[in-house]
Amino acid sequence: MRVGFIGLGTMGKPMVINLLNKGYSVKVYNRTADKTAEVVALGAVAVSSAVEVAQETDVIMTMLKDDAAVLEVILGTTGIIHGLSAGQTVIDCSTISPDTSRQIHEALLERAVDFLDAPVTGSKPAAENGTLAFMAGGRFAALDKQRSLFEAIGTKVIYMGPSGSGSSAKLAHNTIAAVNLLGFIEGLTIATKAGLDPERFIEAVLAGGASSKQAESKGSKIINRDFSSQFSLQLMLKDLLLAGELSNSYQLPLPLQKAATNLFQIGLSKGFGDQDMSAIVQCYEEWMQTLVVKQASGYERRKNTRLHIDIPLILSVHQWEQEGSFTGQTIEGKLYDLSESGMQIVSSFPLSMDMFVVIHFPKEADLPPITARVIRIDNDNGSFRYGCMLSGLAPYVRLKIEDYIAIYPYISGDYESTTQ
Repeated sequence: MRVGFIGLGTMGKPMVINLLNKGYSVKVYNRTADKTAEVVALGAVAVSSAVEVAQETDVIMTMLKDDAAVLEVILGTTGIIHGLSAGQTVIDCSTISPDTSRQIHEALLERAVDFLDAPVTGSKPAAENGTLAFMAGGRFAALDKQRSLFEAIGTKVIYMGPSGSGSSAKLAHNTIAAVNLLGFIEGLTIATKAGLDPERFIEAVLAGGASSKQAESKGSKIINRDFSSQFSLQLMLKDLLLAGELSNSYQLPLPLQKAATNLFQIGLSKGFGDQDMSAIVQCYEEWMQTLVVKQASGYERRKNTRLHIDIPLILSVHQWEQEGSFTGQTIEGKLYDLSESGMQIVSSFPLSMDMFVVIHFPKEADLPPITARVIRIDNDNGSFRYGCMLSGLAPYVRLKIEDYIAIYPYISGDYESTTQ
């Protein structure tokens, strides 16, 4: 069987790799051409337009971001519809509205081409492992004909009904997934605010009646501050909005779906859209002014014994020259200690009393620049240790600094040396 595949994003690329590993001949197209390099190296053939994918292939699969992208690739001016022939099959694995799926079905039916809306369950790991499950809408005979293709990249394909049924099932499914994730995060928030170890609490959840796929797959990502995208927050929001449109068409009041949509909209407004959907926990962290993070026992020992911290910093140094003007330069330093009202910074660069510095933490700390004033200077074996008074530091930012110090040994790879 000759397969065409359009869309080599987070899900599409591993799906193509699995097809190639199973011996399928695969022709690929992606709007960003450089994303085809990896699969081409494995044996895929890249083409320069969507319509070319339809030529000399038996089945065309699409895995795209939204309704607009799917409509453009299939029915657009350079879409595959212009290269299709009777007897071919198009399978869309994207999450789109049922109305869009039915529109495409009708357009392809006129050309005697089967169309299946077959969105997937399972995020990036399932796509990589070939363990996806498909919810399919369309002609059952068309699905049955392509069963071996589905089995090459997944473990299950479930026939849901006529065209649009797969898309409806996926929107209902993702509504459950979003609500489950938020329920898990809210429980995790309570436990963290109560002073419990988040890792131990997750262990308790997984052993009890509150266990879920979301707790299983997102718990470790949250406490390890790993928000790399398996399924992005903005894509979940897109699916929730589509689910809202569908429920509104049925005049269904769905309070949990609406609450989930609002929360993911807040997450998008705070800039978390490209991160994994578990990044929504950062909204809760802001509200409770505490990070949900894996505890590092070395931090408590460091606090008790006053061991220095040695987190690298960049300091912007500002000094007034005369009224209305100042000079500035950038120097390197290290965070030595943190106190209730300030911090100690070590640098080889000489500073003066009452000089203002702007402190920049490493990028992964996700901390804003912090302004401080030098109020004490100690000579420490050829370097200088500066006591700095922090200016206008929000309580939440201070908590983030403390939590970053707690996880720094894991980030730096220096956990052993800080705990021995």
